[in-house]
Amino acid sequence: MTTTPAFEGLEERSRNMSSLHKLTVLGAGVLGGQIAWHSAFKGKTVVVYDITADALDRCRATHEQYAEIYLSEVGANEVEIAATRQRLSFTTDLAEAVGEADLVIEAVPEVPDIKADVYRKMSGILPAHTLVATNSSTLLPSDFAPDTGRPEQFCALHFGNGIWAMNFAEVMAHSGTARETLTQVTEFAIEIGMVPIPVLKEQNGYVVNSWFVPLLNAAQTLVTNGIARPEDVDRTFMIGGRTIGPLGLMDMVGMKTSYDVLAHWGNELGDAQMTANAAYIKERFLDKGLYGVPTNEGYYVYPDPAYARPGFLDLPDISVVPHLVSLLSPR
Repeated sequence: MTTTPAFEGLEERSRNMSSLHKLTVLGAGVLGGQIAWHSAFKGKTVVVYDITADALDRCRATHEQYAEIYLSEVGANEVEIAATRQRLSFTTDLAEAVGEADLVIEAVPEVPDIKADVYRKMSGILPAHTLVATNSSTLLPSDFAPDTGRPEQFCALHFGNGIWAMNFAEVMAHSGTARETLTQVTEFAIEIGMVPIPVLKEQNGYVVNSWFVPLLNAAQTLVTNGIARPEDVDRTFMIGGRTIGPLGLMDMVGMKTSYDVLAHWGNELGDAQMTANAAYIKERFLDKGLYGVPTNEGYYVYPDPAYARPGFLDLPDISVVPHLVSLLSPR
């Protein structure tokens, strides 16, 4: 592999283990659960924290799904899966969760007040050496650095959904982050198999969500405004080789996260369409208990979504023309 200037020196350092062996993940949702499972698979001792036992039970059940994925797609064996399970523990007690942590990764809902509150509650009970990272998908580390009580030991470490395949982690500092914190966190990312993406200065959306959120918002706008059916939006994206479209990706991200992001930034930016898109997701999905992949239904029904079935992108038979024309006719 060729080393680019952004990664000079990392190859040598990656031969040495970081000191971040004990991980706590705050938040047992979609991405928090993935970070926890994958880190345990890569040899870290992991505590998963959430405020309710139900959330932890859902996370455990999802981990069993990940076990099957890692056996079938990642090349894991049963011994490795058993060892992964042994490295995981779960608790609703925050003090217990962080009491021995070397690194805490915050993956609670994408709502600023919720994140700030958990940092403030945690600040007085963390060991002195513990580093803290936010997995926020759109918010900045400087938004929460004062709440952590240890700004020099705090940065962002943002993962991609489908962590076993989307193996990157965006590293973002704020003005007070210590160099050693960034060194340790970047080494940790490499140790768990992530390609580190250095975000050179603070930006809402980091790298991936600077293009991903506008994509989801544009796709949702087409559906919200009755311009196109969800499956047809996805077809226009998938024809040409992509395996999933933006509405399918929204199911993967989860409707709650999608709603939180669009609602927050719709309000922040005064964007009426983004706010309308958030309202659509709330009314059509969240209010009905449909959260996407986590509940097996969103725009598609899982585990057999229409976009993954043979024929989804095939040229249709001419007999479907009357149906298509009926969709186009004035109402």
